[in-house]
This record gives sequence, C-alpha cells and structure tokens, in this order.
Amino acid sequence: MRMTNKIMRNNAAYNINQNKILQDKLTNQMTNQSKIARPSDDPVVAIRALRLRSNVTMTTQYNEKNAEDAKQWLDLTADAMKTVDDVLNDLYKQATSAPNKFETADDLRIYLTQMKQVTKEFYSTANVDYAGRYVFSGYRTDLPITFTAEDMKEMEKHPISYNINESFGYQDISRVSYTDYDKLRDGLAGPGAPTTPGDIDDEHSYEQAVSNDTLYRFRISYNNLDSLNGTDVEGKPKKLTVTLPEYKDATGKVYNNVEMEITMNPGTTPGTNGGLAATVNVVSAVDPANGDKLTATSNPPITSVTFPQLDVQEFGDQEEAYKAISEGTCTGIAFVPTSGEMVFSKDFYEANFSEAAFAGKDSFQVNYDKSEWKEGDINPVHYFNCTETLRTTGPDVALADAQYRKTAYNTQREEGRTQDIYYDVGYNQQIQVNTRADEIFTHDVQRDIDDFDHFIKQLEDIETLEKNLKEEQAKWPEDSQEYKDYAKRLEGVDKAWTYIRDNVHTKFENQISKYQKYMDDSRVAMTDNATRGSRLVLIKTRLTNQQATYKELQQDNEGIDITEVAIEMTSADLTYNAALMATGKIMQTNLMNYI
Repeated sequence: MRMTNKIMRNNAAYNINQNKILQDKLTNQMTNQSKIARPSDDPVVAIRALRLRSNVTMTTQYNEKNAEDAKQWLDLTADAMKTVDDVLNDLYKQATSAPNKFETADDLRIYLTQMKQVTKEFYSTANVDYAGRYVFSGYRTDLPITFTAEDMKEMEKHPISYNINESFGYQDISRVSYTDYDKLRDGLAGPGAPTTPGDIDDEHSYEQAVSNDTLYRFRISYNNLDSLNGTDVEGKPKKLTVTLPEYKDATGKVYNNVEMEITMNPGTTPGTNGGLAATVNVVSAVDPANGDKLTATSNPPITSVTFPQLDVQEFGDQEEAYKAISEGTCTGIAFVPTSGEMVFSKDFYEANFSEAAFAGKDSFQVNYDKSEWKEGDINPVHYFNCTETLRTTGPDVALADAQYRKTAYNTQREEGRTQDIYYDVGYNQQIQVNTRADEIFTHDVQRDIDDFDHFIKQLEDIETLEKNLKEEQAKWPEDSQEYKDYAKRLEGVDKAWTYIRDNVHTKFENQISKYQKYMDDSRVAMTDNATRGSRLVLIKTRLTNQQATYKELQQDNEGIDITEVAIEMTSADLTYNAALMATGKIMQTNLMNYI
C-alpha cells in the first residue's frame, strides 16, 4: 500500500483528535468527579449507578426524614405520658393520705381541691400536639381530645349535641352507699320548739331512723346529660335507649338484649319522691329459643310479647334518686342526668344485671344525648359510636328556621379504637408512632372526682346539721323536753356521721387501687411506646450503616481516583504535545524534496 503525505496527515489528525477526546473525558471526570457523563460512556456503571442512587435516596428518606419524624413523635408522646404518670402518682398519694378518719369535711375538701387541679392537668396533657397534629387523636390529628376554650366560643355560635352509644359490661356495675337521715331534720322548720315526728317515740328513736343501704349503678362517662323532660337542639322530644341483657315477659319467659326506648310526656311534673315518671316501650328483643330478633316489623312482631312495665324515673337531684331507690318508691331504674348515673336496687340488679345475666350476651347498651359541654370535657368522637348534630346557622336565626348538619363517627369500628398510625421506616418495615387516647385518658378519673365531691358534700351536710342542732340545743334548759329532743337527734347525727365518714373512708381506700390501676394502664402504654422507641433506635442505626454503605458503593461505582485521573491527564497532555511535534516534523518534508 502506498503511504502518501495526505494519508499520514489524516492519520496524524485523527490520532491527535482522539487524544483531545481523551483529554476532554478526563477533564469532565475531574470536573464532575464521576466516571461517566452519559449512560453510553459505560452502560454497566450507569445501570449500577441508577440502582445505588435509588438505594441511597430511599435510605436517606427512611433514616433522615421518616425515622427522625417518628422518633420525635415517640419522644413527645413519652414526655406527655411521663406527665400523666406523675399526675396519677400525685392523685394516688392524695388518696393514700385522705382516708384518715379523723379528717373533717374541711380537711377532705382541701384534698379534693388539690385533686381537682391535678385532674385538670391530666386531661390537658391529652391535647399535646406535634407540628400541629394532636398525638393522641388517632387519625383525627386535627381534633383535640378535649374541648378547648376556642371550642366553647364556637359552640356559643353553633351549638353541638351528641347522641352517644355507650357499652357496659358486668364489671362496670358499681356499688354506692346511701345514708338516709332525713328524719333528723323533720319538725325543725320555723321558729320555736321542734316538732317531734309521729313515727319517733319511745320504741322508735331518731337513731333507729338513720339507715344505710347499698345501691347499684351504671356510671355513664359524662355528667350533665340532657333531661328527657325537654327537646333536643332540633326541637324534637328527647329519648333514652337502654338495652338490658335479659328481661322477663308477663309469663316469666326470658328474652335477651331487650332494647327499650324511654321517653317522657311534655310537661311531666315531679312525683312525691321528686322523680319524673318516664314511658318505656320495648322496641326489640332476642328470643333465646331460636335466636330470632323481634322488632315492630318481624314475624311475630315485638308487640306480640307482653313485657311488664319498667319503672324508670328521672331525678334532678342525686340524693333524691338514691332515696327513691332505697325506699322503693322507684322499683326500676333511677336516671340522674346531672350526675350521669343509672341507679337501681339490689333486687333489680340480681334480676337483670347479675353476672349470669351477662353470660353469653352482648354488653349492656345505653344511648343518650348530651348537649351541655364545658372546657376540658373529652370529645366523644374519640371514644364512642356517636352522631354529632351541629347547628350551622347562627344564634340570631329562629329555631324553626335553623339548619343542622349530622355527622356519624365510629360506626364501622369498635368505638374508634383501631386508629393506629404507622410510619414506613425501612424496606417493608413499619413502626406505630401513636398512642390512642383511650389507652390512657379514661373518663373515670374525672368521674371519680365527681364521686368524691358528692360524698364530701354529704359529710359537710351532716356536720352542718350537727352544728345547727347544737346551737339550737344550747338555747334550751337541759331539763327541758326540747333539749332532750335535740340530744336524741344528735345521737342520730352521730350514727349518720359514722356511716357517711365510713363511706368516704371506703371511697378513698378503694380509690387507691383504682389509681393504681390507672397508673398500671398508663405504664403499659408507656412501655409500648418505649419499646417502639428502642426498636426505632436499632432501625436508625441499621439505616445509618446502610446509608454509609450505599454511599461508599456509589462512590466506588461512579467516583474517580483523582490521583489516577491527574496522572492520566498529565500523560495525555505529554502525549498530545509529542504527537504535535512528531506530526510537525513529518509534515516538513514531502516527495518534492527528492526530485
């Protein structure tokens, strides 16, 4: 093959250009600190780079964002639960100190005042939020656990009522002691000498007239419920629905899960015992013989069964309700909306609410309305199957023209207790970050304070009565009949005081174990939260190691060795200069130099 100058020139130019391409490549590598600038530079490195970059991105997201966010949520929850534990421990100490039987009502009132303040902190802690999200609210992170001052202002413009369905079990039945000492007050009205009641004589003393009975009750989660003697926010008659675990018809046949609708005629007036008689209609029941549910439209209908009329009375005063049950003027259920109780006698308890009555049956149900709320009350949407009725029109709009919005909550879940929030913190790894309010913040803490308030008021009342009787007694000569009457009354006061003080003492003693249970429940939740936190620490440690490993692999795959590239650049530069010199030398001569 004949090699001409043109061929040599073209070859030299091509080689010099290739050298420049290499220099450009090395320059790009030094600038970008990467082996490749485009996939075609090295397809194998490019494919591996895509995978490693994806791994680094995902690991960074899990480690520096998701896991960190979860850690902060868990840490904030742990701090809140530590406060709850301190509050419950303080209440426990107060309950431990108070049972001293030598404490007066004033002394106990001091204890109760302190306990009330601590209880407020208990429920305030439930509204702890993280970056605007309430940590104990489940999925409803925009809704605080308790009603706030802002909620109260809003309710003034747009009233809210809740129809709440609450479930009870056999263990929710509690006993309460009632001391009747009304006879000690008889005949004291007006000036002058007291009048001795007709049933107080030589055989029947004032002391014998004092009695102490044990009653049974369901304590509903709220007090200040809506009275049946009125209308709801929409102007409709109120009703109370109760489901008894079992109830006998007129023939003695037992039916299960007997649902009763309790209403009251407008304008009903109190009876002699202070109670408002309600109307009870059975709307459904289950026949245990075949398991069929009887309703108004079933075959046979529920109307084909004759149930004895259940005596349900509503009382505005707690003491009146207890007295009516104790004396038998209310033989069924005494509903006390102000204290949120359903009280019944021992006979009614054994017939309808015994442990055997609950065996194999659904829990006892109460469906009630509550439209009176105050700051610090727990919002029922976090706990119960309920329906919210919100008045959307302002207070200036007449009731007949008002508009309402109804919203149902927790209809598909067991009281909304499946709202666990999980964070993705790794490949196919999740961790629960939230603790639900129902695991810690029980209504019973406030309801226990309500009970203390009731018992201490009884003690204050009997101490006040004793003080007044002694003052009146001092006005009469010691040998007078009036003085002796007061002395006999004071003997009855001593007996009543002993009963009531024992009741208070027992309440405080029982409360010690209840507060211990509340602390146990909160500590279980604290342990679960801490366990998740410990697991998250292990996950973050692994993610940090993985993140470092992936970045190292990424650097090994894509990154360059600066020293090696620098040497290659220097070599390429020397080669380029040498090529220019050699090409210039060759191009100086041609065929004409030999002709």
